[in-house]
Amino acid sequence: MQALKAKSFELRQAVLDMIMQSGGGHIGGDFSVMEILVTLYHCQMNISPQNMDDPERDYFVMSKGHSVESYYAVLADKGFFPMDQVIREFSAFGSKFIGHPNNKLPGIEMNSGSLGHGLPVCVGIALANRMNKRNSRVYTVMGDGELAEGSVWEGFMAGGHYRLSNLCAVIDRNGLQISGPTEQVMSHEDLAARIRSFNWNVICVNGNDISSLNAAFEEAKTVTDRPSCIIAKTVKGFGGGELMENKASWHHHVPTEEEYSIISAELKKKQEEALYE
Repeated sequence: MQALKAKSFELRQAVLDMIMQSGGGHIGGDFSVMEILVTLYHCQMNISPQNMDDPERDYFVMSKGHSVESYYAVLADKGFFPMDQVIREFSAFGSKFIGHPNNKLPGIEMNSGSLGHGLPVCVGIALANRMNKRNSRVYTVMGDGELAEGSVWEGFMAGGHYRLSNLCAVIDRNGLQISGPTEQVMSHEDLAARIRSFNWNVICVNGNDISSLNAAFEEAKTVTDRPSCIIAKTVKGFGGGELMENKASWHHHVPTEEEYSIISAELKKKQEEALYE
């Protein structure tokens, strides 16, 4: 777990490099979601470059597709494509490494970024896998701002109705979206109770702690009569220090050279602390 914690800060540096060289990206949500993706790909999901076409694999959809930089970084770290290629080609003209997930790349199930689609699609995948008697699990990661989309709640309704215990949704609950705090833009009062009312198992957890996330995913596997939703309380810009953390302005801010140096030093410090704590 210490090594994976350190890796999460190392991969944030790759995200920072992607955004700096391309001149665009969504760094705040990238940094909040990193531990969720690292835990899924390194501890939980049965998916690799070797079995990515196997129908029995686990399935993942990055519904909050604007955090694609973290998604690309984790996939590259798992060997789906070279990290240096992602950093060099991200958002370049003609590149497949575009600003939202692109299923022309290995390991990516579907294009996403038009918010509200990930959960409904995963309901369909989970239902199909159950009908085909596959043991695969299906995961999606959504943003909390995304929950204002009506299709998300149709997905919750259908997932609970069909009791899709092979489905696990994760909400990156960082409390901020492009236009400000989620509770001011579209409030989510008692979010856990609301999702439970759709016949879902709900687990609330520190979403920037890999051990806590891993325990939550393990708990979700034990639930056999309904789908699970992990509400992962995160910090937008987590790992970037006081400069970035909990600031809506960093939703898609591109760092200056000075800010790049400050964030890089902070990430290196946190990576070293994680290895020797």
